[in-house]
Amino acid sequence: RAGKWDAELCDLFSVPMSLLPEVRDSAGDYGVSDIFGPSLPIRGVAGDQQAAIVGQACFEAGDVKSTYGTGGFLVLNTGSELKRSKSRLLGTIAYQCGGVTTYALEGSILSAGSTIQWLRDELKIIRDGAHAGELAQGISDTAGVYLVPAFVGLGAPHWDSDARGAILGLQRGSTIAHIARAALESAAFQTAELLEAMAKDGVAPQRLRVDGGMARNDWLLQFMADILGIEVVRPKNTETTALGAAILAAVGVGEFASLHEASALWKLDRRFSPAMGVGERSRRVAGWGEAIGRVKTVR
Repeated sequence: RAGKWDAELCDLFSVPMSLLPEVRDSAGDYGVSDIFGPSLPIRGVAGDQQAAIVGQACFEAGDVKSTYGTGGFLVLNTGSELKRSKSRLLGTIAYQCGGVTTYALEGSILSAGSTIQWLRDELKIIRDGAHAGELAQGISDTAGVYLVPAFVGLGAPHWDSDARGAILGLQRGSTIAHIARAALESAAFQTAELLEAMAKDGVAPQRLRVDGGMARNDWLLQFMADILGIEVVRPKNTETTALGAAILAAVGVGEFASLHEASALWKLDRRFSPAMGVGERSRRVAGWGEAIGRVKTVR
């Protein structure tokens, strides 16, 4: 909590504390670089998901965003409180500005966009992500098919590295459209698991901001809102990791007085509100839970 390196851990791993850099603000002064020619001040430093929090203007406790790239990363702002998760989520730092640290809870989805890449590159049943979306919209549901993309195991809240992927519920009438839709749906179901874990830790967000490549799929975001039972919000700029890094640098050089002032850069593109009935939502989520239970037994 003190913003300093842990002496006990440094001793455990034989890391001299003198070799470690000074801990500074996310929008602090990190010196000047001339690698690219003219002197360039370094005024913003953040991890990718921390930058995305800033880019999504998640500056209030309870704000939550999810970034969908190869994997998926759900991060919840917990304000000044570093929560010790009882649901196998990661308590981490969101950002530090003006010497004040803001904390977060993070949950990781190991396979999101990579699931669609797998359909394209290995199974060769789709041309690209847009094609997967077209197939998904062309049918009313997956007809009981679930695709659990545990290619490298399951991330939060399971953390099961031995689990293996599976396509379940196949029938004689199952088509590539059912499989493509199940692949897209898996991102929503995994997000639902993370939000449920956060709720068990005492925070139940009522709105989710999304970004990354998969966030450009309207059909997926509507299904996500249906399964989560909360509003899903997409900004105009879905490259929020890059935006967040730029905002930190802008605050660092004084273009903005604070992160909150910079939040004006966040612009709404579209809101997606839940339209699925509670009974249908419960049935589909329960089916996903059964599918997860089965892949955990595959060794």
